Amino acid sequence: MLSAGLALFGAVVYGAADFLGGLAAKRLRSIVVTAASAASGLLLLTVLLPVVGGEWAPADLAWGALAGVFGMIAIALLYACLAIGPMSILSPLTAVVSAVAPMLWGLFVNGETLSPIGYLGLGIALAAVVLVGFIPGERVVRPGARGLLMAIGAGLAIGAFLIAIDQTSTESGLVPLVMTRATTVTITAVIIGVLVIRAIRTGRRAASVLEMSGVALGATPSGHADLEHAADSGRVGVPASLSGAWTLALMCGVVDAAANAVMLLALRIGDLSIVSALTALYPAGTIILAAVVLKERVGRVQWVGLALALLAGGMLALA
Repeated sequence: MLSAGLALFGAVVYGAADFLGGLAAKRLRSIVVTAASAASGLLLLTVLLPVVGGEWAPADLAWGALAGVFGMIAIALLYACLAIGPMSILSPLTAVVSAVAPMLWGLFVNGETLSPIGYLGLGIALAAVVLVGFIPGERVVRPGARGLLMAIGAGLAIGAFLIAIDQTSTESGLVPLVMTRATTVTITAVIIGVLVIRAIRTGRRAASVLEMSGVALGATPSGHADLEHAADSGRVGVPASLSGAWTLALMCGVVDAAANAVMLLALRIGDLSIVSALTALYPAGTIILAAVVLKERVGRVQWVGLALALLAGGMLALA
């Protein structure tokens, strides 16, 4: 099934966007990275819209805006979730929930049916999500109730993003994604504006709100984030200058918008249950780029997860 291949490819592209956003967030505040990436993605989608086309139906605009709100909720919960930890448990939990929620929606609400190999593929995909999202080397600590609830909430919000986009009509083209980005840009602009006003009132420079504060979590407008590197306080991969960080943030938005477009196409021609399961494998792209660019070692558990991801993709393509 072509949709399975597109979803798996889209997951890798999402992971690349997370990687770029994570690097940018080592110099820029996370909310600034989200705003910049949303803006550059919006620009790309706006340029492509006349080429691809799409009808501006009120229902599709509403679903697109709602998806943008869900994306921002996911980002907020990811920030809070990271502050509580431990990410070795909460990161894969978030990814699994983001897959299971829309998967169940597709199977029980949309009435999607799969062959036996398809259901087995979904199970293997979920196992792969856990293993790929596992953060090796972090001390395992039992998570508290707040952390668990926030991780589940973040996963549900990411899943709701997919469900909302899946409700849009084929005739809408890229219009829902444009609306999603516009919503994210508006929300993040308001947040940054409030931060600027607070900075000025306390005697600080307005530009100070742009610089990194707290943990470097570079979340994308779609609600994904490079959680594996977020808690890393090292200097490896830190952009040499602020201009370099801005470039990475803008590139993150372009790549994330491309992943959105691939995901949208996969949803239009395939099943939500399959697309959501494979899209949740987005940490794979981050792992691969970190190994190639930053020369990081891929853990054995993650290698197993990557292998299972390929196996699941093949099985779901035959479902």
